[in-house]
Amino acid sequence: MLELSGSLQSRFCDGVSRRGFLKIGALGAGVTLADMLRLKAQAIERGEPTRQKSAIMIYLPGGPSHMDMYDLKPDAPVEFRGEFNAIDTAAKGVRISEHFPMQAKIFDRMSVIRSIVSTNEHSDSLVMTGTSQQANRTANHPSFGSVVSRMRGQNTTAVPPFVSLRGMSTGTEPGFLGIAHRPFTPGGAASANLRMGAQSNDHMHERKNLLDSLDEVKRDIDASGTMSGMDQFAQQALEMITGGKVRQALDLSKEDAKTRERYKGVEQFLTARRLIEAGVGCVTLSVGGWDTHSNNFAALKKQLPLVDRAVANLIGDLVELGLHDDCVTIMWGEFGRTPKINMTGGRDHWPSVMSAMVSGGGLKMGRAVGSSSARGETPKDSPYTPSQVLSTLYRTVGIDPAKTFPNGSGRPVYVLDEREPVKELI
Repeated sequence: MLELSGSLQSRFCDGVSRRGFLKIGALGAGVTLADMLRLKAQAIERGEPTRQKSAIMIYLPGGPSHMDMYDLKPDAPVEFRGEFNAIDTAAKGVRISEHFPMQAKIFDRMSVIRSIVSTNEHSDSLVMTGTSQQANRTANHPSFGSVVSRMRGQNTTAVPPFVSLRGMSTGTEPGFLGIAHRPFTPGGAASANLRMGAQSNDHMHERKNLLDSLDEVKRDIDASGTMSGMDQFAQQALEMITGGKVRQALDLSKEDAKTRERYKGVEQFLTARRLIEAGVGCVTLSVGGWDTHSNNFAALKKQLPLVDRAVANLIGDLVELGLHDDCVTIMWGEFGRTPKINMTGGRDHWPSVMSAMVSGGGLKMGRAVGSSSARGETPKDSPYTPSQVLSTLYRTVGIDPAKTFPNGSGRPVYVLDEREPVKELI
């Protein structure tokens, strides 16, 4: 069964539950309105595009099977290749799962990386921060979206730079960037504020005055910066109430009936597209149910067609709206799955190699980057790490992955430890 994660609880094979803590994020200060207007005017004079590039990050928790999605091995023994056949795509020489026919038709707008080496952890930390969950307990690296938030600064249109449609998780945390750069989560505290939109201006002013009256006390008792970050949360919520841009983006009734039907059952993808249209810098969402230790093929026969429809519609819409080159989309999980099928018809954890789908952002499309061995066990060439993939995404949205920020001790720390990009996509 396909699970679109948000506030729902997920349980993986290790027996540990992960719950999305739905909390409000906010924009970080650092760029004034005058700065933004001046930079925009200068860009117009130079004939440069003024729209900042954005990203959609689709996370498949549990570990999706690379062997059954984007890296099939039709010539391998049956106990490796499994039940699914490979089909041709619009990209010459690139073949993917038969359960991805819609993606196959538009694969000239997509690329796949087939040689990513990961870590055996049920966590989104590695693919969102570039650092494993274990290492990040001390390194405290920020998520991709939090860096976007920090670099974009205060947005005057009351649109948060980072939105998580799957709630809070280890991988969406801002780390040493501070609480102000947590994602906005529509199902969390902010949603209650958004629903206040119909209340009177007097009521909203009363609420703002109450919040303001607590500022001095909070500053006196808090030396860590946490309270100042929370002040930004409150300000962001009030801006969204008055501006309504995010509220409108989250209201799918604004779409025509045919579009809503195309996204039926995978509405988060439509919401992500609408948020990107509204000016959000990074949107992350997830599709759960990939921890297939048993009955792998029965599960994927239900999962893959829905994901295929969701991804194909999303990318097709971005192309039609003229946003494809301005928005990079990635879809991946925390690791691959064992090339050899186990005794219960499943595939187990396999961090030695996994795949990721990438689309748009001005990157080179219609490519299969790297390859795995004949049985899908290890990278055969062009091995890459999640950190290097993230480095590519950072460059795509105009952020230098060699940028440093002070950590909790005031020491400058790189956003990523491994910063070489996936050169075949640049």
